[in-house]
Amino acid sequence: MTWIEILSLLVATCAAGMINAVAGGGTLITFPILILFGMNPVIANATSTLSLVVGTSGSLYSFRSRLAEVKPWFATFIPVSIVGGWLGSFLLTHGKESTFARLVPYLVLFATALFMIQGVVRRRVAHQLVMDATHAQPAPSGRRHLIIAMIFQFLVSIYGGYFGAGIGILMLASLGFLGFSDIHQMNTLKNVLGSLINLIAAVWFTVNGLINWPHMAVMTVGAVAGYYLGATFSQRLSQKMMRHLITAIGLIITVVMFWKLK
Repeated sequence: MTWIEILSLLVATCAAGMINAVAGGGTLITFPILILFGMNPVIANATSTLSLVVGTSGSLYSFRSRLAEVKPWFATFIPVSIVGGWLGSFLLTHGKESTFARLVPYLVLFATALFMIQGVVRRRVAHQLVMDATHAQPAPSGRRHLIIAMIFQFLVSIYGGYFGAGIGILMLASLGFLGFSDIHQMNTLKNVLGSLINLIAAVWFTVNGLINWPHMAVMTVGAVAGYYLGATFSQRLSQKMMRHLITAIGLIITVVMFWKLK
């Protein structure tokens, strides 16, 4: 790696760590920067996942006091998350690289669209929280909704293992449909499941030799610094401006990748 590449990776992953700590969507920066430096898309996806997984799991620390509240839901959602995360990772490693390369622009566009509607989903969740303020615990809407939520979580986990960007907002939507009314509980369960999906994918990618270790080492340093800065200074950042910036970056990357395919 050249010093320009090292510096670029440090800056990109630091920004991604801050973004994930504040809003989510850091993969939209780490994955394309590796592609920009000529890395194979599959290797880039695997390396990006592993470099961010430490920081993503570390985000659970801030929600440690609420883990007991969502623990009853672990038996429902953890098994489907593990199986789905592994299946998505399996599909990536056993599919054709050319197929994944062709899907990349659509995946980035999908992840960007999810990021764009993140604010809308959060506002709806906040409104539901106000309306259901008397509920101290999650209030499932019934067995049918639970089954649908489990199926949806399974599909989200497959997508998470295959690519991963935007799974947080998908899970928030699923938990809202199920009847959760406490945003802190939702974020706690989302972080647990998201960290698990990313961990399963990272382990599978590592076992299959898909990690570019020099790049991963540099990116991990940047990601840890970014998560720390994001957690420390998140109240001083303009989340609205950050969302606009990430959306613009995602749309630009999508256009460039579609253009490269032609």
